[in-house]
Amino acid sequence: MTELKCYRITENASPIAPGRSQRDWMEATPSRFAYRCLPLSIANSSGWEIRMKAGVSIYWNGGSLIEDFRIVWDEGASPADHNCGSHFGSGIVTFHTGYLFRTDPGWAIWARGAPNAVKDGIQALEGLIETDWLPFPFTMNWQMTRPGHVRFEAGEPYCFITPVQHQVLDTIEPQMYELAENPELASDYRAWSQSRNEFNARLKEQDPEAIKQGWQRNYMRGHMLDGTPVNGPHVSKRLLAKPRPGKAPR
Repeated sequence: MTELKCYRITENASPIAPGRSQRDWMEATPSRFAYRCLPLSIANSSGWEIRMKAGVSIYWNGGSLIEDFRIVWDEGASPADHNCGSHFGSGIVTFHTGYLFRTDPGWAIWARGAPNAVKDGIQALEGLIETDWLPFPFTMNWQMTRPGHVRFEAGEPYCFITPVQHQVLDTIEPQMYELAENPELASDYRAWSQSRNEFNARLKEQDPEAIKQGWQRNYMRGHMLDGTPVNGPHVSKRLLAKPRPGKAPR
């Protein structure tokens, strides 16, 4: 079993929970059609959220100094929950998680904002941290994209962590081919393209069966065009483990 050890270094460490597949903007699409894109939902839940304990309003006047920020916590928020501020200036907001993370040898943590969570006025900065040896915590940083005001609500994720075996990337060699060099794959692609075009044409023509079907579910189900299950694992829903108390060392 691969482990992700989360050592609290402050009493006010932020809550950690499995990533949620839902997004407000996806919910707002007609008939929630955005959820028909399985890669979006799987990406949304491929990691753990680190969430705010209290709501905060962040104001920036566009300057490069630390003093160009104003951080206003919601009324009633405990000072112990005040986990962000300006450390670098230049429009960068720094969050402290309250944890020191430790991963198995060869594993690192990819820290970023929650995938596909759009936030106006501020952009999450991503970092890849070698947590298999690092003896101190990392911070989560966001870059303001314009002067003005942004909000982080209580319970909102401000950091999203995914353990990765990043050194494997150094062994990967991209290779370029023409599709015709793989006749079987080319045939599958042509069949998929034709099926897709025909289905979209039927939708445009208001074909009752196509409208009833709504969309083609081959990828969602992990099936080839002829209905054959894919030769290999297929993930249609991801539910990661909730953090639990660690085992006491022997």
